[in-house]
Amino acid sequence: MAAELTADTIRTAPKVLLHDHLDGGLRPVTLIELAEQTGYDALPSTEPEALGRWFAESAYSGSLERYLETFTHTVGVMQDRDSIIRVASECAQDLAADGVVYAEVRFAPELHVQKGLSLSEVVQSVLDGFAAGTVAAAQAGHRIRIRALLTAMRHAARSREIAELAVAFRDQEVAGFDIAGAEAGFPPTRHLDAFEYLRRENAHFTIHAGEAFGLPSIWEALQWCGADRLGHGVRIVDDISLAFDGTARLGRLAEYVRDKRIPLEMAPTSNVQTGAAESIAKHPIGILKDLRFRVTVNTDNRLMSGCSMTSEMTGLVEAFGYGWGDLEWFTLNAMKSAFLPFDERLKIIDDVIKPGYAALKSA
Repeated sequence: MAAELTADTIRTAPKVLLHDHLDGGLRPVTLIELAEQTGYDALPSTEPEALGRWFAESAYSGSLERYLETFTHTVGVMQDRDSIIRVASECAQDLAADGVVYAEVRFAPELHVQKGLSLSEVVQSVLDGFAAGTVAAAQAGHRIRIRALLTAMRHAARSREIAELAVAFRDQEVAGFDIAGAEAGFPPTRHLDAFEYLRRENAHFTIHAGEAFGLPSIWEALQWCGADRLGHGVRIVDDISLAFDGTARLGRLAEYVRDKRIPLEMAPTSNVQTGAAESIAKHPIGILKDLRFRVTVNTDNRLMSGCSMTSEMTGLVEAFGYGWGDLEWFTLNAMKSAFLPFDERLKIIDDVIKPGYAALKSA
C-alpha cells in the first residue's frame, strides 16, 4: 500500500532542484534583519508576514519585467560577505528541510558588487554559505548536495567575465553558467563569445529561454549558443499542435528538443505568475510530460512565488492526478540532467532517489 500523497509525505520524498535563484529565496525575516543591519531602507514593509505577502502580490502581475523588479530589495541586502553567507546557508538548510537532496542554485555575481566585493569574493561567499548550510542541515538530520550556477545578466556586458569565473571555480562546487533577465530585446546570441568560450572549456551551461519570449529564443539558445538545458522552455509548446482526437504533432524544433532529451527547467507557479502559463492545471508541463519530453520541476524563486519543491509537486498532484511514480519520474529526469559527473549522478539515483520512492510506494 503506497503512502498517501499529501504535502507532508511529499516533503519526505527525495527531490532534485535545478532552477532556483539565490536572491529569490530569502526568508522574509532574514530580509528585514539584513536590511536593518546593512542600512537598506527601501523595504515595502518591516513586518515578516506583510513583506512576504507584498512579494507574492507583486509576483502575480502577469509580467516578467514587473516580477524582476522585486529583486531590487533582495539584492539590496546581499552586498557584503556576511549577508551573502547567511542567505546561502539558509538556502541550503531550507532546501534540505524540504527534502531536496541535490540542488543547483544560481546567482549573478555582478549584482553583488555595489559595496566593493570583487566577483570572486561574491562567489566564494556563496560557496562558504552553502558549505555552512550543508553542515547545519546534516546536524538537523537532512542531507543535501548543493552547488552553484553563475548567472550573467542578459542586458549587461559581463557574460564572458562571468563565464571565466564559472570555469575558474568549476572544481569548487560551481556547476556551470547561465544567463537571465528580460528576454525580449536581449537575445542569447548577444553573449555568443561567452558560450563559445564555455564550449571550448568543456563547461556546462543553461540559458533562460522560452519563458517571456517564444520559439526564436529557444532556437537561438540551442542552435546558436549550444545550451545544455533550457531555463523554463515553456513556449516550446507553441511548436506542438493537437488534433481533435488528442494526437500531437511536433514541429521541427519541438521534435529536436524531445529527440535530444534537452532538459526543460519548468517552474509551474512562477510560470503562471509571469504569464507564461494560464494556470497550473493548464500549464504545458502536462502535455510535455505526456509526450515524454525531459521535463523537470523547479521553484525558480521561493520568496516571490511563495513556493517550495513540496508545494510545486503537491500542486501538480492536485492538477494532474500524478502519483508517486510520476514524481519519481520528474526527479530522475532532474538528476540525469544535473551538471554533475555521471558516476556521482548515478550514485544519488541508486542510493537516495530510487530507495526513497520505493519506500513511499510500499509504505
